[in-house]
Amino acid sequence: MNSSVMKRSMYLFVLPALIFYLLFWIFPILKIFQYSVSDYNGFVQKFNYIGMDNYISLFKEGVLVNSIKNTLIYTAVFVLFGNIFSLCLAFILNMNIAGKGVYRSVAYIPTLFSAIVVGFIWSYVYMPDSGLISSVLKAIGIDGSDFNPLGVGTTALYAIVFVEIWKNIGTNTIIFLAGLQTIPNELIEAGKIDGCSSWKLTRYVRIPLLAASITINVTLSVVNGLKAFDYPFIMTNGGPGTATNTLIFKIFKYAYNEQLFGKASALGVVAFTIIIIITGILVMNLRKKEVSL
Repeated sequence: MNSSVMKRSMYLFVLPALIFYLLFWIFPILKIFQYSVSDYNGFVQKFNYIGMDNYISLFKEGVLVNSIKNTLIYTAVFVLFGNIFSLCLAFILNMNIAGKGVYRSVAYIPTLFSAIVVGFIWSYVYMPDSGLISSVLKAIGIDGSDFNPLGVGTTALYAIVFVEIWKNIGTNTIIFLAGLQTIPNELIEAGKIDGCSSWKLTRYVRIPLLAASITINVTLSVVNGLKAFDYPFIMTNGGPGTATNTLIFKIFKYAYNEQLFGKASALGVVAFTIIIIITGILVMNLRKKEVSL
């Protein structure tokens, strides 16, 4: 078989995947950009182009600012505390302790549940008066009837973020644990011989060598945080008020509750742009740090 025939065969193998990619990824993105400058309602194919009216309306109504603020707070808390908790848990599970295999399995269990199951479980945990936390508080002599983190605007978003941290801590821990197990024991032993304390070994040896794992976990956390939808929808439906309205939740609400598909598309374009910019900058900076280590 000559080289030209081989090249044609290679292109034929790639063609189905390319068609699938163009049809189900590129084409929908282009359509979203088209709909964002129209009054399309999601049902009638006839629509009018209205320029930047949808974007201007988002600014004037305050929807864009509120949704971006909530999403960025959600993402920042999720990335910071989710990765800190996961890293600490990975260090603990990497120690020579009895039954660590069981502990590792237990740590991963929350990841196995679907978002809707987790959302309903934690809605009960947070429930005022008869919820799990309120009941525990009553059992130890504390009045827990007013405990209602999902019903207070200042705490609802953070209560939901904690649920997502709990749900994803197993995945992040496994990635950190895999990174820890690739660190050569010779480096740790050499550090101990040189008189390094456990803290110095962690700070100057283990954490720098976890750069690749940190890049993966932080990137996944940022993407998951920026596209947060499941728990605001299941646990609070965006409330109280607009306290847990994230970008993706608001897109859903515009499109399917209010039939404002054009406005939803405009907000989708904004969300898409923010995600691409933030993840792009983040990955480039983290990769540079990996190379410099």
